[in-house]
Amino acid sequence: MPHNDEPPVSLRIFGKQSRFLREQRGMTRRELAALVPYSESLIAMVERGERPPKPGYVDAVDAALDAGGVLRVLIPDVAEKHHPAWAEEYVNLQAQALALHSYSTHLLHGLLQTESYARAVFRSLRPSLEDEEIENSVQARLTTQNLLLRKPSCRMTFVLEELTLLRKIGGQAIWEEELRKLLKISQLHNVQLQIMPVSRETHAGLDGPLTLLETPAHHTIGYVEGQRGSYFLTDPDDVSVLSHRYGTIRSQAHDAEASRAFIQRLLTGEASA
Repeated sequence: MPHNDEPPVSLRIFGKQSRFLREQRGMTRRELAALVPYSESLIAMVERGERPPKPGYVDAVDAALDAGGVLRVLIPDVAEKHHPAWAEEYVNLQAQALALHSYSTHLLHGLLQTESYARAVFRSLRPSLEDEEIENSVQARLTTQNLLLRKPSCRMTFVLEELTLLRKIGGQAIWEEELRKLLKISQLHNVQLQIMPVSRETHAGLDGPLTLLETPAHHTIGYVEGQRGSYFLTDPDDVSVLSHRYGTIRSQAHDAEASRAFIQRLLTGEASA
């Protein structure tokens, strides 16, 4: 089940409608930008369906184009979501999961991130996000962390590449705060956290990160993220491969106790970072 980064239909329809109205009036994007408190580049992204327009934008453009409310009536359909369209389904499945098993290769799983670490991650994205988009994304990510303490508990295992702990995203203070959070999470009765050492000479996770979710109906679904989209894997053969691979990854990683000890040594400076 591939998920690409194509804009949602509602945003594409709104973009085409607003572009049609603008061109019908013989107006360029630059001329429209001079009439509204929004940049020419933002107008272009909205017209391509790449950026959800905020109600203030819709009101301003509707008035500037003398659209008579044609654009305003679409506000409920183009309201900004907390997550990208391709991620919304995964977030919903994760919130309901009976079990979650994740292998991370280049940054910490969103469920494990502090607010400051998450903000640093979103600030690192390119193309850059607007400040408001960053804050909305951070708060949405923190909301997903309710799963850690949900009742009934979700059974969780995380395998983190050692490099995800050595990379000081956001700087020294944010990194130390994140390590302390990992230690706290690792003590939860429903969570097991393991570190995959860089010294491994054989490694079952070379194909990249993966997540396995057990649904309320006791079906296991695989989930794999890429640069511009994601995949759900539901075919039993595919899920079986990922499950076997994840089991091997866990067996190759440090156990939970050794992993906590490693994080502690990073905090105290006894291990190099």
